[in-house]
Amino acid sequence: MSNIDTHDTDYEDDDFVSRSQRKREVEALQDIGTKMIDLRPDQLKRMPIDETLYDAIVEAKRLSSRNALKRQMQYIGKLMRHEDGDAIQAQLDRFDSTSEAHNQMFHKLEKWRDRLIANESGMLDVIINEYSTIDVQHLRQLVRNAQKEKADNKAPAASRKLFKYLRQLEESKQA
Repeated sequence: MSNIDTHDTDYEDDDFVSRSQRKREVEALQDIGTKMIDLRPDQLKRMPIDETLYDAIVEAKRLSSRNALKRQMQYIGKLMRHEDGDAIQAQLDRFDSTSEAHNQMFHKLEKWRDRLIANESGMLDVIINEYSTIDVQHLRQLVRNAQKEKADNKAPAASRKLFKYLRQLEESKQA
């Protein structure tokens, strides 16, 4: 009676990925590529991608033939395998107004604006330290205008301008 173990537990291939799983991963990368084709040129320039992929996406925007676009999408998918898909997806989420990351950024900026208008101590210093490209004099002027507007119970036009300025600072920081 021989006690032969047909299943070797010492050797299991944990790195095995099925063909179906690889196809799903490639399709996910192609979907990310499709989303990048829909970006505006200024947004595309802020994506963390290399020059070859950038050129391929610009070329795909130019194509009108369905078959040519399909081939170009496959090429973009191939190039995407060498990119950091998570970083690209995170940047796409920042551009997508329905994404959680985009909403979190907006909520943070709204809180900062409200704290500035409420003249909360130290908030101005936090914002100045956060953004290196800030025009402090302009920011203080926007805050004063928004505070005056709130005191006079006027429509929040200056408050919107303050929020817009904070959003521009955040976007320039991410670029």
